[in-house]
Amino acid sequence: MWIVAAVFSAFFAGITAILSKCGIKNVNSDVATAIRTSVVLVFAWTIVFVTGAYETLSEIDPRSLIFLVLSGIATGASWICYFKALSLGEVSKVAAVDKSSVIFSVLIAIAVFPAERRLWWVKLICLAAVGAGTWLMTEIKRSEEKTKTTWFFFALLSAIFAAITSVLSKLGMENVNSDCATAIRTGIVLIMAWLIVFAKKETGLVKEVNKKDLLFLVFSGISTGISWLCYFYAIQHGQISVVVPIDKLSIVITVVFSVIFLKEKASSKVWLGLGLLTAGTLCMAIFT
Repeated sequence: MWIVAAVFSAFFAGITAILSKCGIKNVNSDVATAIRTSVVLVFAWTIVFVTGAYETLSEIDPRSLIFLVLSGIATGASWICYFKALSLGEVSKVAAVDKSSVIFSVLIAIAVFPAERRLWWVKLICLAAVGAGTWLMTEIKRSEEKTKTTWFFFALLSAIFAAITSVLSKLGMENVNSDCATAIRTGIVLIMAWLIVFAKKETGLVKEVNKKDLLFLVFSGISTGISWLCYFYAIQHGQISVVVPIDKLSIVITVVFSVIFLKEKASSKVWLGLGLLTAGTLCMAIFT
């Protein structure tokens, strides 16, 4: 069941990237993050109360709560960097770098969790394919100005924080209902997102968001909420080194949709990179 949840997580995560890109064309990235997080928070807590999971909130021990808070902070940092990268670069390239978080996630998991060290050498071979595929997809040229590759820096930071999130979430969800964990983490992300908006004095930009952009942001928030619920259920019941790679297959959906709907161009190099990334991810999920 947790594998099915991981597949659904990947599907909705892929859709999220497209909806987010559409929603931030004319919106400040910090404001967009804050708006989307607000939607995710409402969605997450609605699920908690509908399923009756709120009854388990009092059972959460301090250790689990600390790890959930830390994972929420890491998620907030990842989102902020991701949206900044999306506002600067093409969604297919940003998503490719962001999905490279699987490399950091698996390496950290192997170092932290003994159970994840099974067939570690196979995982490293797969990670090499993922890394090569990611690099091919970015198509960064040495001749390009730094201002044109700033998106890569933010996308890479997003990947690193996302990897840290996976491990912290695993540690914090050992004895916690996955829906409750998602809701708690989202609350932390929301606080971070709006604090940044207020700190940078960008609150006035909220009123400037038009209805079309707002609609895309709302839908991307809902899609994110569904993806998260599936992802953290899978993380709780499955292996990080299998769940994370499956979830990162959302890059396939993102790239295909970006070409069809956003009219982004994908060279043969990009498709080759996507093939390597996908092959490495699938092999890790199947053979480990």
